[in-house]
Amino acid sequence: MAENIGINIKTLRQDQQMTLKDLANKTEFSISFLSQLERGKSSATLESLKKISMALGVNPGYFFNNSFGEDTLETEHMKKNDIHYQSLHSTIENPAFSPHLVVLAPYQNKGNLIKHPGQEFLYVLEGELTVQIDDKIYTLEPFESIMFDSSKEHYWFNYTDEDIKFLCINYDY
Repeated sequence: MAENIGINIKTLRQDQQMTLKDLANKTEFSISFLSQLERGKSSATLESLKKISMALGVNPGYFFNNSFGEDTLETEHMKKNDIHYQSLHSTIENPAFSPHLVVLAPYQNKGNLIKHPGQEFLYVLEGELTVQIDDKIYTLEPFESIMFDSSKEHYWFNYTDEDIKFLCINYDY
């Protein structure tokens, strides 16, 4: 799956006549990291995919869409941060918003705050999700939700010993 994401990044970058150096400048990632990612030799984190998608002008869900046009859901397991990220819109091209099912493994509590244009809605299905927005910390239980301006720095964390399952719906303008 990491190879598919890398191929999608490379194809999109080349379609936009962007060099690895151009993409590195826009994302602040090294050319080496981006090259390894495109060749499937490195894993992407949710944070890195968000930056890359913004630099390429696409929604992060673009990298999870089914490249064969089949009516199936495609998943990506982000090994580095132990995040399971499943696109729920693979059959719609250029959706107005991007729904995803996210599962955070126990103690998945590493990651840097990110920000991007748009809005984000989180709805917890299972577990206790910790969300940081700027300097504020929120703890969400099952069936609780939060919506926020995603141009504020934010990130999700699991400080428990159980998986957390939640819906994440992004709207990027």
